[in-house]
Amino acid sequence: MLHLHRAERSDRLVEALGEVLATPLADPFTADVIAVPAKGVERWLSQRLSSVLGTGTGDAEGISANIAFPNPDRLIAQVIQEVSGRGPDDDPWAPNRVLWTLLAVIDDCVQEPWCGVLAAHLGTGQDNHRRGRRWATAAMLANRFAGYGAERPQMLVDWAQQSDTDGTGAPLPDHLRWQAELWRRLRAELGTESAAERLDAVCAGLRAEPDRTNLPARISIFGPTRLSTEQLTVIEALAAHRDVHLWLPHPSPRMWDWLSAAVPAQRRADDITGLTVTNPLLASLSRDTRELQQRLQPLVASGTDTHHPATHHPAASPGAVGSLLAELQHAIRDDRSPTRTADPDATVQVHACHGPVRQVEVLREALLHAFADDPTLEPRDVLVMCPDVETYAPLIRASFGQGAAAGASGHPGHRLRVRLADRSLTQTNPLLDSLTTLLNLAGDRVTASQVLDFAATAPVRCRFEFDDDDLEHLRTWATQSGVRWGISGQQRGAYGLAQIRQNTWLTGLDRVLLGVAADETELLWL
Repeated sequence: MLHLHRAERSDRLVEALGEVLATPLADPFTADVIAVPAKGVERWLSQRLSSVLGTGTGDAEGISANIAFPNPDRLIAQVIQEVSGRGPDDDPWAPNRVLWTLLAVIDDCVQEPWCGVLAAHLGTGQDNHRRGRRWATAAMLANRFAGYGAERPQMLVDWAQQSDTDGTGAPLPDHLRWQAELWRRLRAELGTESAAERLDAVCAGLRAEPDRTNLPARISIFGPTRLSTEQLTVIEALAAHRDVHLWLPHPSPRMWDWLSAAVPAQRRADDITGLTVTNPLLASLSRDTRELQQRLQPLVASGTDTHHPATHHPAASPGAVGSLLAELQHAIRDDRSPTRTADPDATVQVHACHGPVRQVEVLREALLHAFADDPTLEPRDVLVMCPDVETYAPLIRASFGQGAAAGASGHPGHRLRVRLADRSLTQTNPLLDSLTTLLNLAGDRVTASQVLDFAATAPVRCRFEFDDDDLEHLRTWATQSGVRWGISGQQRGAYGLAQIRQNTWLTGLDRVLLGVAADETELLWL
């Protein structure tokens, strides 16, 4: 059965989730599955669940164990693979395999009249393709076809039946019909059905044989911001024999009510729900929430065996009574314009800062003041959000690291524990970052600065035992031998300079070796 839970506050959803998890599964060794959209959500949710499951009040630490936190995309992909019996290595439509076939199909079709749009983009003539644009275009089209299959699987089903529609029953615009023909050529070359065409069979098999997937009898999906048509179809099939819980943070019960009574829009261009929202913040920041609710509306239907109406978990009155933050939260919850009855206070603060460095410094001071003013406030109660975590991560470590040093002096108010989440693997794993850099060099110009910077990375220095003097010698040799870019003429071939070997790494290496072989001090050849 499908259970949909909504609340204005995520912590209230965690409390309700804890009540569900309090009833253990039949097999004590089976892990509960809670799909989360990001690693940061996983850490926060695991921490909150440990408090909720420990005492039920959140006042003491408990235990949160034997819970798996997969990504929703990977969870649904795993179900499809288990039911269909096709994994990434067996499916020719897998993104890492279909790209090469698509490149060959583009080469065969680019000269045909129907492919004029693509030909104009790539250039005319068999040998006049711009290599970088050709590869990037094929990769973009492969991703777009995969997106079509996830968001509008019916469109690809229609294309396979020689019907050029947009998946909603309307004809495909003329300027996009070449995509349908290109996809059919790709399908013919692969010789097998696409994932979109197999979706109905997968869901039917999942309903008929629920044990074809290893998922437990209870599944939760916490805090999704977007769910594709493919994912919703599989979730509905899972709910036929399992308890599937969707936990949705929804800011406004009033908006939920009037959206439930409206007819869902089939296209984003036809969605006018943002114009009917009264609260300006709700209108500008809740597009994902509104679109997800419209997608879920056909699933939230009472009186059937597999669906259950949405359960609202109301939270306590938000914020301090009469505060500016409370007024903003009440206005969003009730979908109305905020009033001016609340006076400006410290519950909502806006700091104008000159650059990211100053922003982090002001953040640290504001947090220190908050901890000093409220002894009950703990670091786990603070969530810091930033638009680009990779930009702010080193600044946060530098600024908040000073707090750790100051804390050693004995002032407890200066101790700030920081945990960074959702960072890229290339930033947290130096070896992976070096491998990525090396692979990028293979398709780049291989300039002197790129190679020298790569040699200065920690994994390369450790592998070849380079010290600072060695790196300085490498820079000197590269400069004096005239190295500029390109390993040899092969890298310069893409720029029409394959015959010019001057200032390449191979020429520079020859000069260095010649300098070793010929000792200029005695003018003798060895």
